[in-house]
Amino acid sequence: MRVLVGDIGGTKTGLGIAEVQGDTVSLDLHRRYPSRKSVSLGEIVTTFFDETGCQCEMAAFAVAGPVVSGRSKTTNLPWQIDAAELQKNLGFKRVGLLNDLEAVAWGVPALTRNELAVLQPGASGAVGNACVVAAGTGLGEAGLFWDGTKHHAFPTEGGHTDFAPTDDREFALLNYLQKKVGRVSWERVVSGIGIGNIYAFLAQWHKAVHPPAVAEALRSDGDIAAAVAEAANNGHAISQEAMELFAVLYGREAGNTALKHMALGGVYLGGGIAPKNLALLQGPGFAEGFRDKGRMRSLMEQIPVQVILDPLTPLYGAARYMAAEIG
Repeated sequence: MRVLVGDIGGTKTGLGIAEVQGDTVSLDLHRRYPSRKSVSLGEIVTTFFDETGCQCEMAAFAVAGPVVSGRSKTTNLPWQIDAAELQKNLGFKRVGLLNDLEAVAWGVPALTRNELAVLQPGASGAVGNACVVAAGTGLGEAGLFWDGTKHHAFPTEGGHTDFAPTDDREFALLNYLQKKVGRVSWERVVSGIGIGNIYAFLAQWHKAVHPPAVAEALRSDGDIAAAVAEAANNGHAISQEAMELFAVLYGREAGNTALKHMALGGVYLGGGIAPKNLALLQGPGFAEGFRDKGRMRSLMEQIPVQVILDPLTPLYGAARYMAAEIG
């Protein structure tokens, strides 16, 4: 089956042509476009077709935001996406629209061992429900229900649940963010935005001077998370503290999600931040945040945790979703 697949994020939109056979997905003509430079998804699709000369009768788009009745208002973009309108306006026979983390969950079975990095091996032969937690521009979460034979992906908006601090520093972080934004969700601390928020809090708390890379990112409205990570790698103490706290909080929310899904089949970390900061997440902070669940600690130690290394996973998942829809 041949299908146009898309991954629509707050920063980038990726499009490609996928061929699906069972769990195996091959991808051709992959292109990426800056999301905010276009007024709509339809404009980007038209550009892709014009550039590649390619056409498809079916399309499936993974969208960063909730999808209800084939429609989505993207969380971090000023777009309204309607599957029926895309189908009509662009001449498709069928268009599927699904949450981007649901697409990642659909894509997990298509991944090989080389496309995953183990953070915690968990129990041998682990089987059961699984989940995906992905820190990127925002924080996405999805589940994989195990029916005894195979997994069934489903979306959630768990990244928007309430952030819960556990010590004085985190309570101070919560207080800082409440004054800044009001209600504080996990996305406010476990995401690219979250790294910037954590750093800003710590810089104020310690009355610190910004390192050059961070100062420039703040001045130019650049990628603050990348600048903080770079400064941390260069030995800047406050940036290091910010990244270490981010790792702990990422581990804690991944553990929360695993408990809510009883994800004995595994936790998969998606998004762009985890692969770029693999050494950080392989350190003690993430693991302790993940396992620190009181009486549930021994259960948490049994759950495999892996980082998804292939950034095209949402596209594989969108293709598998459409193949399943058509049957």
